[in-house]
Parts: sequence; C-alpha cells; structure tokens
Amino acid sequence: MSVITLNRLMEQTVSELSENSSLHRLFHKHKDGEPLPSGNILSEIVDLCRAIIFPGFYGNSTLSSQTLPYHMGMNVERLYTLLSQQIQAGLCFCKDEDDECNGERNCMAAKAQELAAEFISRLPQLRSILATDVEATYNGDPAAESYGEIISCYPVIKAVTNYRIAHELLTLGVPLIPRIITEMAHSETGIDIHPGATIGSHFTIDHGTGVVIGATCIIGNNVKLYQGVTLGAKSFPLDENGNPIKGVPRHPILEDDVIVYSNATILGRITLAKGTVVGGNLWVTESTQPGEQLVQAKKRKSHVVRPEDWGGL
Repeated sequence: MSVITLNRLMEQTVSELSENSSLHRLFHKHKDGEPLPSGNILSEIVDLCRAIIFPGFYGNSTLSSQTLPYHMGMNVERLYTLLSQQIQAGLCFCKDEDDECNGERNCMAAKAQELAAEFISRLPQLRSILATDVEATYNGDPAAESYGEIISCYPVIKAVTNYRIAHELLTLGVPLIPRIITEMAHSETGIDIHPGATIGSHFTIDHGTGVVIGATCIIGNNVKLYQGVTLGAKSFPLDENGNPIKGVPRHPILEDDVIVYSNATILGRITLAKGTVVGGNLWVTESTQPGEQLVQAKKRKSHVVRPEDWGGL
C-alpha cells in the first residue's frame, strides 16, 4: 500500500469516526471547568477509605497508637479534598448536555463539599458494619487464622467495602461515582454488587468469584453466599413503546440467616424467607418458607455388574 493510499484511508476513517450520526449518545462534549470523574483519583479515594476504616492494614503500615490521630487526620483531609472534586465532576457530568454550568458551578462546588463532608461523617458507622462483615467471614471459614488475614486477603472484604462506600454515596444522591466504585471492585475481585442493593450486617461471601447482586436486592442480616451465586432479575417489563421500564423492584429479597450455595441462580422479586438454605446449582424463581431447604432431587440408577465388566474371578 502506497503512502498516498494509506493517508487517504486514514483520512476517510477519521472522517467516518467523527460523523455526528455515528456518535449519538456515545460522545461526551467536554466543557471548560467541567472535568470528568477520574478513575485514578476514585481509586485513591477507595484506598483512603480503606486506610481510614482498617488503619494499619491499608495505607501506612507503620502506625502506632501515638501516630494514628495524625495519619487519620491527614487521610480524612485528603479524602475530603479529592471526594469534593470528584462529586462535583459527577454532578456536572450527569447534568443535561445542553445546560450551562457557568452560573451553577459555585453552587455545585458547595453542594459537592457538603456531600463529601456528610459522607465522611458516616465513616464511623461504615467501620462498625464492616467490622460485622469481617467477623462473619472469619466465623464462616475454618481456614481463616486471624481477623488480619480476613481484612488483608479476602476478596469479600474488598468488594463489600467498595459496595458500602458506594451505597452511602448513592443514598446521598451522588451520581455516577458509586457505580464506578463498585465496578472497580468487580474488576479487582470478580464480585459484582450494585450500589443500589441494600445489605444488612454480618454479610459474607465465601470465595466470591462470579457473584452478582442486582440493584434492587434486599439482603438481611447474617446472610452468606458462595461463589457463582446470582441474585438477578427476570426479563423486565416494557412500556407501550417497547422500552424497558426502569426503577421497578425486580431482584430477590433474602431475609436473615439465609445461605445460598455455589452457582445457585435466584431470579425475580421473590423472598427467600428467614433461615432458607439453597443448595448449589439450583434455579429458584419462587419464594420459600422460613427454614426451607432447597436441594437437587436425587435419582438412583440400578446397574447390574456382570463378570465380563470386571474380568471375572
């Protein structure tokens, strides 16, 4: 291919890729003073939250009782600054494309700072509930040798920490950023928890890879899932124009003390009542009674062994 032909090919491709008709809903028009949320900065925010909630296990590992308040103050101050900036970016990003942010920019900055401060005020409660998740994980795994091992190594704690951070931000009305934070955990651990789900205390996931928890799930206290579990939705309803109707509760409710074993699929707005146990590889689309145990039916096959099958005597 000649240089002239190559240049023409490149020009043609660039022209096609820049056509408005191919960019509908796929192009975010940047405006001065309105930065996009940054994946790298949000990753630092998550690291700061982990260091604040689990000091010594994340972040600076040389903390002592004497230096802890200093480092905690530094981390909280850094978190407030970064989170305020990212929330403002999220607010600008999610506004109407044709709206100008000019007169509202100061207002958005003030709102972002207020939301960041409110989130930080909730960190003690976040630590308290995450402590129950660590306890449940430790008590539920005979292979675990210490709480420190759970906090440092287990993917469930990383994923659930991200989820609980994201869920608090979502309840505060922060757009976009909560979903980015849970998708970071999804990439890191293979555990996919939507920030809109509601999860009680003492929650744990054994192993964890492949777990999916949908946006409208409600999970009670002392619930345990195993790897590959899906808490999903059936196909959702459509409006008169054939568009999916969103915002409808469509995922399962798991009451207290439920256990769901590996690769089970629970679909639709059904309720697994208190104490339900779901065996592995089951497909469940109906509600259960308290304490019910769902297992695969056993089928016995009779088989006559003949001497020629094993060579005779």
